[in-house]
Amino acid sequence: MTALATDTRGTTPPAPAARPSIGARITHALGGPLVRVLLVLVGLFWLVPTIGLLISSLRSPDDMSASGWWTVFTKPSQLTFGSYQKLLENGDITHSLLNTVLITVPATVLVVVIGSLAGYAFAWMEFPGRDWWFLGVVSLLVVPVQVALIPIAELFGKIGLFGTILGVVLFHTGFGLPFAVFLLRNFFAEIPRELLEAARLDGAGELRLFARVVMPLGGPAIASLGIFQFLWVWNDMLVALVFTKSGTQPITVALQTQVRQFGNNIDVLAPGAFISMVIPLAVFFAFQRQFVSGVMAGAVK
Repeated sequence: MTALATDTRGTTPPAPAARPSIGARITHALGGPLVRVLLVLVGLFWLVPTIGLLISSLRSPDDMSASGWWTVFTKPSQLTFGSYQKLLENGDITHSLLNTVLITVPATVLVVVIGSLAGYAFAWMEFPGRDWWFLGVVSLLVVPVQVALIPIAELFGKIGLFGTILGVVLFHTGFGLPFAVFLLRNFFAEIPRELLEAARLDGAGELRLFARVVMPLGGPAIASLGIFQFLWVWNDMLVALVFTKSGTQPITVALQTQVRQFGNNIDVLAPGAFISMVIPLAVFFAFQRQFVSGVMAGAVK
């Protein structure tokens, strides 16, 4: 009967409210205050080694050998900048810090620039064997660094690049490009074709299209790639240990050398290790918004 389908006024009864999905319920639960407090505690726990290293770098060697770094909260008079003053007077450490900058910045810039150009070419330019070339670049991701150390060291020795900063930069650039091309090609491929066609109709060439359209839209992915590459190169020790000499060593190798030669000079090692660690952290936190945007790119339409 019609009475079963309509109410007494002839209107259809409202449909029952749909139950929230499991994903929505999980998202709502994870946004609760208890979870936020838990995440804050996990973050503080993760920062404990950094805080301990910072406090240790501000204590004298006698205080560090007598008690733990946490005693500074009851005896703040232990804090001093004497270790940093001694660090600045250590020519090996300061020179190695400059070498680290000279290695990391060019290796990061080259990977970002070349990877961006190659990613755009693989995504939007037609040329013979494009897919096969891209497959070959992606296959290089599985090649471990350790396999190439000896052959490239012999090659650099023959052409005069072994032990130079340029050799280390070229090594990091070569091994950073496969991931860069893979990441940026997939990101650039998600750009709407209509947007690129409209720019071409306005007379934009490939370079202008890349600089004016693709690069601004790919900012988050490029920032993520830059952060990854910067952290990898700055914290590298294996490649630098093989390819550098005493005058071209970065901070990681210089600190390792200080430990091997002077095992008790904690007043130099602690501030040196903290400076070596805090610079990548500062870069990450400075670009964390772009990093998150790049990592989440494509996850939400």
